[in-house]
Amino acid sequence: MSELHSPDSLLIRTARGAGWVVAWRLGMRLLGLCSTLMLVRLIRPADFGIIALASSFSQTIDGMMTLGTEEAVIRESSPGRKFYDTAFTLNLLRGLSVAALVAALAYPAAGFFADPRLGPVLLFVACLPLLDGLSNIGTVDFRRDLAFHKEFAIMVLPKLCGIVTAITAAVLLRSYVAMLLGMGVNQTMRVVMGYVMHPFRPGLSLKAWRGLAGYSLWTWLLSLAVLIRDRSDSLLLGRLMNTASVGFYSVGAEIAALPTTELIEPLGRAAFAGFSAGRQQKLAVGQTFLRLIGSAALVTLPAGVGLSLVGAPLVGLAFGPGWEQAVPVLRILALSFTVMVFGHLSLHLLSAHALLGRLVGITLAGAGVRLALLALLIPRFGLTGAAAAAAVAVVVEQALTLATAMRRFEVGATAMAQQVWRPMLAASAMAAVLVAYGSELSDRPGALGLVMAISAGAAIYAAVLLALWALARRPDGAEADVLRLLRRRAR
Repeated sequence: MSELHSPDSLLIRTARGAGWVVAWRLGMRLLGLCSTLMLVRLIRPADFGIIALASSFSQTIDGMMTLGTEEAVIRESSPGRKFYDTAFTLNLLRGLSVAALVAALAYPAAGFFADPRLGPVLLFVACLPLLDGLSNIGTVDFRRDLAFHKEFAIMVLPKLCGIVTAITAAVLLRSYVAMLLGMGVNQTMRVVMGYVMHPFRPGLSLKAWRGLAGYSLWTWLLSLAVLIRDRSDSLLLGRLMNTASVGFYSVGAEIAALPTTELIEPLGRAAFAGFSAGRQQKLAVGQTFLRLIGSAALVTLPAGVGLSLVGAPLVGLAFGPGWEQAVPVLRILALSFTVMVFGHLSLHLLSAHALLGRLVGITLAGAGVRLALLALLIPRFGLTGAAAAAAVAVVVEQALTLATAMRRFEVGATAMAQQVWRPMLAASAMAAVLVAYGSELSDRPGALGLVMAISAGAAIYAAVLLALWALARRPDGAEADVLRLLRRRAR
């Protein structure tokens, strides 16, 4: 077996790809933040609301029609021209369907929300999924080959052009039209760059539909199950409590999910391509799966635990007075989200091997547990009950996903424990010290107390982790992988 096709090489390429995806996510976040900070000074809050409402409406419909054609191409061992053309055609049909549905509902939605501006805005927004359907399917090769630096360029550069367009138009127009122009330029540039950066030119064909139908159908069912699960919290809170409670819960949940959205999800995107490559090369992916979980746990476990511990000063500093009810939501969910590193990577491993039926069943089971607990706990405990219900459901779903992956790929519990016991003990030690001395750190004024708590936690975690690794005689695991990666970067 050549070095290029060895499990260690696959692990290195997947880790490098994850780095590019994390950079892409952070770049998009920073660009979006800069854009928002500039546009809020040029456009009225009501205009922001109309764009947010239109985008949410369109994205909900778009999410309900997810097909997963790109993932189907990535996991295929040798997709031919017909496979790519069929995937492009299905994406185009999907884009047409979403556009037609959003356009048909544009004016009824405007009447429902009692804002006549929403109709024309939705008609414009309906064009964006159609543009996305015209994207060059050939660029999926960047993910197949773990060349995520090229995907980084396709995502970030159009975003930058869209922001420049939006700000320039806002200076001239002082209207939400500027934001629409920015969105249009972003999507158009993304399509154009796809054809500039990859030589493939897709055609219209459905000849390989059988090879895509099974995977795409299960992907669609999985997206619906995820939609049901993720929207249940806000819907039941709004029904059983009030809209203010939905706001507190949403803010707490969004902050609690930051380690997941900014670290675990980018790793999962790269890991799917890595697991698919391992499947095509007939490599045993169990070891790669274990090492990726171990490496991710080094960062996500202390991030989740630390976020839970500094929830109160963080919310107070970021949002000011009046948002205290979001703190228990953040603390509870941040702890439960730490286990998502196990389930999320397991999900991508199962997806790469087309075991989507099991994932749909697990997601629906998790959604059922969440709905039952929400209905039971919200009337009794309010926001805290909602957070506890969601936390239990998250742990149950992640445990089922991990157990399924471990059983399917013959990964033992002992091997898993060997990868994560040191980060778990180090995070526990960090939590114990911060709980004991947290008040002394957080009593510092403003951001100083928060910075001191984070710095102290990071130092304690790193010291305990390295001590445990040394006591274990420096095994070849996640710590060694991270140190090797840092040495390569330093050269």
